[in-house]
Amino acid sequence: MTADILVLAGGVGLFLVGMEVMTEALRALASRHLRGFLARFTTSPLTGTLTGAASTAVIQSSSATMVTVIGFVGAGLMTFPQAIGVIYGANVGTTFTGWIVALLGLKLSLGTIALPLLLVAVLASLLTRGRPARIARAVTGFCLIFIGLDMMKDAVAGFEDRLTADSLPGDSFLGRVILVLIGAGVTVVIQSSSAALAATLVLLAAGSISLGQGAALVIGMNVGTTFTALLVTIGGSRDMLRTAVAHAAYNIATGLVVFALLVPSVGALGALFPADPTTALVVFHTAFNVAGAAIMLPLTHPFARLIERMVPGREGALTDALDHRLLNDPSAAMDAARSTALAILRVEFAAASDYLRPLPGPLPAPRVALLQTPIDDLQHYLTQIRVPDGDSEIANRYSALLHLYDHLHRLAHQLVAEDALEALLADPGLRRPALAFGAALRRYSEPDGTRSPRKMTRLASLIAGRARKLRRSALLREHVGLVSVPEVFELTDAMRWLERTAHNADRALAYAQLAEHAPVERPLPDRLAPHAEGAR
Repeated sequence: MTADILVLAGGVGLFLVGMEVMTEALRALASRHLRGFLARFTTSPLTGTLTGAASTAVIQSSSATMVTVIGFVGAGLMTFPQAIGVIYGANVGTTFTGWIVALLGLKLSLGTIALPLLLVAVLASLLTRGRPARIARAVTGFCLIFIGLDMMKDAVAGFEDRLTADSLPGDSFLGRVILVLIGAGVTVVIQSSSAALAATLVLLAAGSISLGQGAALVIGMNVGTTFTALLVTIGGSRDMLRTAVAHAAYNIATGLVVFALLVPSVGALGALFPADPTTALVVFHTAFNVAGAAIMLPLTHPFARLIERMVPGREGALTDALDHRLLNDPSAAMDAARSTALAILRVEFAAASDYLRPLPGPLPAPRVALLQTPIDDLQHYLTQIRVPDGDSEIANRYSALLHLYDHLHRLAHQLVAEDALEALLADPGLRRPALAFGAALRRYSEPDGTRSPRKMTRLASLIAGRARKLRRSALLREHVGLVSVPEVFELTDAMRWLERTAHNADRALAYAQLAEHAPVERPLPDRLAPHAEGAR
């Protein structure tokens, strides 16, 4: 009996390790595409649901999907209402694991085949680098999952006479409540609803629990899986917390509804699959998650408003996205850094554009001075991001972020040069390009205005050409006595300010585009070849 318990514990442990190794490898393989996929196809609750289901099925972890989505919300890449659709889909996608266990792990017993494959996969992961090594680690995790399942089945067979359905809470209201709590508790402890579901399917296949008991445990597991998301948001931004609370509220609400329908549901499934209770349980798990998503999709906006009332709070600060827990995932950390840099950049643009109007507004220096602390926080956060060795895509993206920070920092220093600004609008030759630059900054200061830098690039080029001509003109005017020497210095300082500010605005936008979540496939010097002179 003791040996069987130890084997069961070891089997669960192997399954957990296998899930962890496989999930991390699949995330690494799919990370570049997954992050773009999630960010691009969550424009509505329906597309968010489909995206969440597909991404969870690919990486085999609803918790991993939720942590990624919460990071996106914190980084400003996804709004809280958009994230709700992904929550529905993540619950649907996680049912894919149950089908793998039920159809392959329990019916085909692949543990013996997995043993020699495990050796090959481990050797391949040790001897290769990059994508082949990640594929080998994914296969390693897959092998460990089925070896762990076989160990669990052998252990359960050893004490099936002692562990029976009668030894667990019975088919009463109180008994079902206790089983739900047990399912939630086990999932919270082992931090994997997939492992808990696998163990439940093994016990069900051995006859140690009934279908009704397994269904009650599964409801609890669905609720317990929300604990990871809640844990991630401690100390995070308001919208991150709202996303985790929405995940928990949705799973609890669907769990309560399914619990109320548990008896008739189990009866119907038992009649449909009288000789195959494991398939019946997986169908139950899939059906209630799909039904929950279908019911909640039309109610997404009222549900979002409810959660917003439940989790009120101030508007986020510029640096709320710089969550130090995201530093474990370089891509997520860079999402947060880029989002923060763009937020600071928009404030700089708005401050400058408010002054560069036909009737000048307030000087930007007071508003820009308030950005010093956020800029310092961004610099500190960037220094803590660790780029994995050999990952050129992440390295290029990180390099783009450093360039973005540099131009953003230079821009802040230029915007406090009030003397140059005051001379800018007073000269007829400088006034027109200055007002055009102000109008461009106003467009780019809007929330979605920083997507394409092409117009700013053209404008910066025109301003640079105009400044060269005006500089020569100012020197000629001084030479013939039309302006004094101090006025020449004042004009050339204003020209230099306009030229450099436009250049830094253009370069900041260009590097922001390169630092986007989409892959940077070529080194930065190659990507910026058309602007090589200006990028230096």
